[in-house]
Order: sequence, then C-alpha cells, then structure tokens
Amino acid sequence: MISRWAGQSDRPLVAWLGDDFTGAAAVMEVLTFAGLPSILFLAPPTPDQLAAYGARAGIGIASMARSRSPQWMHQELPALYALLDSTAAALIHYKICSTLDSSPHVGSIGKAIELGRRRFGEHPVPVVTAAPKLRRYQAFGSLFAAAGERIHRLDRHPVMRRHPVTPMTEADVAFHLSAQTRIPTGCVDIEALEGNRAAELIASASKIWTVDMMSSAHEALVGDLLWERRQASRFVVGSQGVEYALIRHFQETGLLEAADPPGSLGKKDRLAIVSGSVSPTSAEQIAWARDNGFAVIRLNAVDLCREDAQAEMAERSATAAAKDALRAGLPPLICTAEGPDDPILEEVRATAGVDTSRSNDLIGRALGRVLRTLIFDENLTRVAVSGGDTSGRVCETLGIFALEAAAPTIPGASICTAKADGPMDGLEIALKGGQMGSADFFGWIRDGGGARS
Repeated sequence: MISRWAGQSDRPLVAWLGDDFTGAAAVMEVLTFAGLPSILFLAPPTPDQLAAYGARAGIGIASMARSRSPQWMHQELPALYALLDSTAAALIHYKICSTLDSSPHVGSIGKAIELGRRRFGEHPVPVVTAAPKLRRYQAFGSLFAAAGERIHRLDRHPVMRRHPVTPMTEADVAFHLSAQTRIPTGCVDIEALEGNRAAELIASASKIWTVDMMSSAHEALVGDLLWERRQASRFVVGSQGVEYALIRHFQETGLLEAADPPGSLGKKDRLAIVSGSVSPTSAEQIAWARDNGFAVIRLNAVDLCREDAQAEMAERSATAAAKDALRAGLPPLICTAEGPDDPILEEVRATAGVDTSRSNDLIGRALGRVLRTLIFDENLTRVAVSGGDTSGRVCETLGIFALEAAAPTIPGASICTAKADGPMDGLEIALKGGQMGSADFFGWIRDGGGARS
C-alpha cells in the first residue's frame, strides 16, 4: 500500500527539485494535503537535516534554476540530482512551472533534462506540464492556461506572453523544448492516452515525451503511466500535475484513501506581506488589499539599485511606514511595483542597465530585510511573499531552511510552517508566484487559509 510511505519507511515516494521556490512548494502541498507528508528544503540539506526530517513521503529541494543560465545548471544540477538520487525515491521529479517558463538561455528545461538523463539513465523522459486543477491544460501538444475566467493558448496568454524574462511565443510544448535541446521530442496526445497507446509511444524513438492532460480522467491515466513505468522512466519532468496525476491514480486504484481537507489556521490581523512581483495578477491583488484594510507601502526600487545611502534610506522609510501601519491596526503590504506597466520598471532598467538579475537580487534581499525587521520588532508570526524569485531571496534572508505545508489557499501557495535554526522556526509563511491567485489572496492569508467551498 502507498500509505506505508507516510512516515513508515525511509524510502520516499517522490524526491523533487523545484526550478523556483514557489513552484517547489506546490509539490509539497499537493502531497501533504493528500495524506502523504512531505518537506521542502530551501537549500541542499545537510546529512543532519535529512536525518531529522527525511522520513517523509516526499522530499524536495528548491532552487532558482528557472532564472539561471544553462552554464549555471551544468555546474549546479548534477550535485542536486545526486542528492535526490541518494534518497532512493521511487520517482525523481524536476519540477517546472505549469506555464512552462523557460528559454534556451534562461531556465532551460532542455538542459535540465539532458543533465537528468546523464544521472538517471538515457531513458525516455515524460514531460507533464498540464495541471487541470490549476486550469492548465495540454491538448494535442499545445498548452493552455487560465487568466481570469478565460482559457488562453499559452502564446496568447495576457500574462505569459508579456513575461519580463521568458515571454511565451510558442504554445506547442515539444516545439518549445526543441529550441532548448537536441534530444528528439514527441507528444503523447489525448488519442494515444485514451487509446492505451501511451506506454508504447514512450518506448519508441523519441526520448522526451510531452503528455496531454485535460481532465481528472486523464490525470488517472497519466498517473498510471508514470507509476507503472517508474523503473524504466524514473526521472520525470513537469509541474505539480505529476503529483496530482499520481495521487489520482493511487486513489482510484485503492492504494491511497482520500484525505480530509485541511482547515484554517485562524485569522491574524497582525501580519506583513512583501511583493517583488511585476505581474498583472499581483497588481490586482495589491489593489484589492488597498481597498480591504491593508496599508500598501511602496519601497523605492530605483533607490535600492543604487546600493548607496539612498538604498538604506528607502529600506528604513518603508520599514517605519509598515510599523506605523501595524500599530494603527492595518497589515502592511510592502511592494516595489504594481504591474508590468508601472513606470518604476523603466527607471529600474535605466539604473541597473542590462544586469536585471542584479537588480532583482537587490530588491528581493531588501524586501527580506524589511520583513525580518518587522517580524522581530513587531512579534509577527504570519507573513506572505509575492513573486517566485523574491520568495527565494526572502527565505534566504530570514534563515529558513525548510517548509512544511500547513493550510491551503490557492493551489500552489499554501500557508507553510518554517523550519529554521533560530527565531524563525515555526513562522507561518505563504509564498506565491507572481501570476498566481485570486484577487483576494492576501485576505485569504490574513484569514488563515483553509479550503473554500
């Protein structure tokens, strides 16, 4: 029975490497809330940390590969893959975003696959990007994603076609990956999946197979495919759709009982939120917060990029304003931009030049320092971070080394409990990718999460 992995064996069901922090946390959430306790390490765990926390159904490591070059991947991923391999997990999962964020030069999924095949064998690699529960669908090779009430083909998606780093100009997943690797790539389409020809296809010539998935019925078929082929194709690539598919298969075959939905952690009016996202979705959430009892405070990103006395003054000013808000009974939301059309972005680019990674690092770490000061000085026990890269830099600044899922919100952005060697241990923290979530997401965090009807 699969339930023996839930704390009853030292062999995990799945070990995963996330290509960003919020995406890595999404896998932990899917497994944990299905009754398969899991932990996410925010950096490669030490032997002592693995010994203390490794008896889980799932063990994950977060990285920032999505924002890194192929050269960085070549240097860093082999050691991370080796660490995952050492857990003896039944499946090894390289976790990508369900909107396929990547390019040949930044966050190359193709390079990650090449390095994975060197470690885990020159076997076919299934790529499961779709996640129907997130309203992300793949049909006949093309990826579709929701924006508001509508579903858009990825290259016409109002957010992803305007992504500041990896704008999506191609919806066909195999075609998109072919620009990142020379490994032959094919597609297991809906007809093959429903006609039970998927395993036959995957065993044929192509070495990378993107997999269609449109419904819960398809999830069960994909889960069966991944699980039954785990010895031949132990290494898989995809979004948390991989785990959704596995769990659907386990539940429908009686290997795993359905878990009760987790409840709320309870409302806390004293919390703080920081946002380094430039997504239109985040802008909508900031606007909602402004209209619903949050104090929206701007942290001047241009000053931060100057790395001088003005940068220090900008941090102090935002921190002081946030403290004033808390003392007035308003939860502060400290942000550096409000959407992709915010004029501050052009000013940041002009100040930082071509080195956007440097400016993003400066902004993320400054937001982390502001949040750390608020936690210490105001005795906060719940916080939230908006922006995938920002989340990684904030957690590093706070000294958090691992997370466990505690209460759900939107899929992929649960409230977690932090693991840290120090005062941040036990902190409730939610990490949200920029394009994720409902308009009232920050209110949901304030209310303590929990499933909504």
